[in-house]
Amino acid sequence: MLDVLAMGRSLVDIYPVDDGPLESTTAFEKAVGGSPTNVAIAAARLGRRAGVVSRVGDDAFGRFIRAELSRWGIDVTQVRAVPNGVTPVAICEISPPDHFPLTIYRPDPAVDMQIIADELDERAIAGAGILWVTLSGLSAEPSRAAHERAVSLRAADAYTVLDLDYRPAFWADRKQAADAARSVMASATVLVGNLEECRIVTGAALPDGAADALLAAGARLAIVKLGGDGVLAATHDDRITVRPIRVQVANGLGSGDAFGGALCHGLLAGWDLSRILATANAAGAVVASRRGCSTAMPTLAELEALVGATSPPA
Repeated sequence: MLDVLAMGRSLVDIYPVDDGPLESTTAFEKAVGGSPTNVAIAAARLGRRAGVVSRVGDDAFGRFIRAELSRWGIDVTQVRAVPNGVTPVAICEISPPDHFPLTIYRPDPAVDMQIIADELDERAIAGAGILWVTLSGLSAEPSRAAHERAVSLRAADAYTVLDLDYRPAFWADRKQAADAARSVMASATVLVGNLEECRIVTGAALPDGAADALLAAGARLAIVKLGGDGVLAATHDDRITVRPIRVQVANGLGSGDAFGGALCHGLLAGWDLSRILATANAAGAVVASRRGCSTAMPTLAELEALVGATSPPA
C-alpha cells in the first residue's frame, strides 16, 4: 500500500533559464508540475511510497509526466491518458524576490478534470496512509464526483487531507468554491490553506478564528498558512504558531507543495506538531531558495540540517 496518494492536477511546468520578463527570455526547461502531483514528489523525496491519481493528455507531455514520475519511484497506475487530450502547460516568469506570475495553457475541457469515479482504484485509495486532494479538483465534473467518491472511501480515523487550493480561474465566484469545499470538509481529517483561502471557505478573517472554523467543520488538524508570519496549526488539544525560515528567494512557486510533502511525512512518522511544522516550514524554505519546483524538493537529511541550524538553543 502507498504512504501518500495525491489526487488532481498533473501538468508540465516551463521555466525560463534566466530571470526577467518572458518576452526577453530565449531558453526554457521543462519539469513535472501540478500542486497535488508536486506533493507526491515531495513525499517521495522524503522516502515515502507515493502515488498520483490524475489524467494527462495523449501526447508527448503526458508521456513525459508518466516517465518522470516513474523515474522517481512514484506509482502511476492511476495516471491515465485521455484520448485526444492535451496536457496542460504552465509557463513561469521568474523575477525574485516576489514576482512569479504563471501563464497557464489549459484547454477546456481540461484533461485533469476527466478523472472518473468508476475508474478509481478504490482499494489503493482506501488503503493509502494519506489521501491528499485539493479544492481545485472539485471545480468541474466528472472530477468533482471522483474526488467526493475518493474521500468517501476513507476510514474516519485515516489521514484525508483537503488542501484549500483556491485558483480563481477555476471558479465562477468564491461562493461556488466555498460550497464545493463544504461538500467534502466534513470527511477530511486535515484541512490546509492560507489565510485568504480559509476566509473564503469559513468567513473567518483572523488566524485563530479560521482554525476554529476548520476544526468545527470536522478536521482533527487545521493548518492556516500566514505567509511572512509563519504557520498556525491547531488540533482540539493543541495550538502552535511557527515562524518562517528566512531565505533568499529564488522562486516562490512550489513552496506550499514542499510543505505538503513534509507535512505528510511528519504525520505518518507520528511526530509531534511542533516538529512537523518546523520540518514543513524548512521544506518550503528550501524550495523557495531554489529555481525549480518539483525538481527542487529536498531530502530528509537537508531538512534535518536546516531545522537544526535554525532551532534556538535548548
